[in-house]
Amino acid sequence: MSQRIASVFPGSLAARSGIRAGETLLSINRTPVLDVVDYQYLTARPALELLLEDAAGNRRTVHVHKRTEDPLGLTLESSLMSCPKTCANHCIFCFIEQMPPGMRQSLYVRDDDWRLSLMAGNFVTFTNLPRREMDRMVERKASPIYVSVHTTNGELRKKMLNHIHADRIMEHLRRFADNGMSFHCQVVLCPGINDGAELDRTLRDLASLAPHALSVALVPVGLTRYREHLFPLRPYTQAEARAIVAQAEAFQRDMLAAHGTRFVFPSDELYQIAGLPIPEAEAYEEFPQFENGVGLLARLRDEFREAHALARRLDPEGAEIVPRRVIMATGTSVAPFMRELLDACPVPGITVDIRPIVNRFFGETVTVSGLITGQDLVAQLKGAQADEILITESMLREGEDVFLDDMTLIQAQEALGIRIRPVPDDGADLLDALRGTEE
Repeated sequence: MSQRIASVFPGSLAARSGIRAGETLLSINRTPVLDVVDYQYLTARPALELLLEDAAGNRRTVHVHKRTEDPLGLTLESSLMSCPKTCANHCIFCFIEQMPPGMRQSLYVRDDDWRLSLMAGNFVTFTNLPRREMDRMVERKASPIYVSVHTTNGELRKKMLNHIHADRIMEHLRRFADNGMSFHCQVVLCPGINDGAELDRTLRDLASLAPHALSVALVPVGLTRYREHLFPLRPYTQAEARAIVAQAEAFQRDMLAAHGTRFVFPSDELYQIAGLPIPEAEAYEEFPQFENGVGLLARLRDEFREAHALARRLDPEGAEIVPRRVIMATGTSVAPFMRELLDACPVPGITVDIRPIVNRFFGETVTVSGLITGQDLVAQLKGAQADEILITESMLREGEDVFLDDMTLIQAQEALGIRIRPVPDDGADLLDALRGTEE
């Protein structure tokens, strides 16, 4: 497959070699360029032979000599890749299969593409991967990969993923380890299915692949009210969640002594279901699975404390304070954490009303902030009085001011008559938003 060149960075090696936007890159060192992964891998060499074709079909070869680490300077038209691989699994816990009908089509897309895992941190199962693609992964030394493991018991994994080839997960991971590749793992826990003794087995199996196995995140199953005809699942009880946290923390102690890493990390949501305090930031080491909801609250708290202490040192005594009343709209699970944080670090002159929003749209068992819809926000804050409403940016579609239910931020503001400010998951940004610092 060929790749059309969208642009050439001025002054780059490619520009100095006479490569032009609009040309098609057919191969590098006589190897076809299938996607951006191939491009990055093939250009990380000191001697390149590029076969190019112009719009008229004329071909030419360009030779480039460079340091291995120097970028070539091309942007390909297929920004990430062509034809992302979709998922053929029917996992018993799949959130997409629990989505209500009538939402925008992009929300129903199920990807299972190792290239998205490598470049964007998406989790993959490897059940939908042809042998030739697995070979290409190994040849390209694709690392780190984010893997949806769930269980290392092959027969149980086939049942959980509803796929005949799901039992080969340890075979794939061992091959990666044998070839010097690294990976992060995810376990979506379902009560009575892959927890308890099964979780012990999974953690032991994955730990045997350390240091190539970098981390394991434990995430409780997410259940909406749209589960008719789906596999019967239930949420975790507080006692069950506490048992999992205790199991994980015992494993952490063993791994820390043996390998210098805690290795397994329960998600923030698991601590919240358990009614246990979120550990301090250092317990999450380098935050290996931050985007998976693991350590997000610990880092937010750490950043907020630091920004709060700095503000107290810098603000002159007796500085004029403009009183503000702010509503902070959150998911029901994070509301107690935010109350505790703001009680410990009050912001002078700012009255903060923490409003947990019950998720009527997906169902009350969905408690995270990122799945709150515009219509639930508006319905539960109707008539509220405040100078501003703060929400997490994760409530909105990435890069857009649109909620999951397609209500826009402007529509929600107009319905409530109060400005709504999306805030990044950063403690300093949160303090600025509370104080009314302009964006």
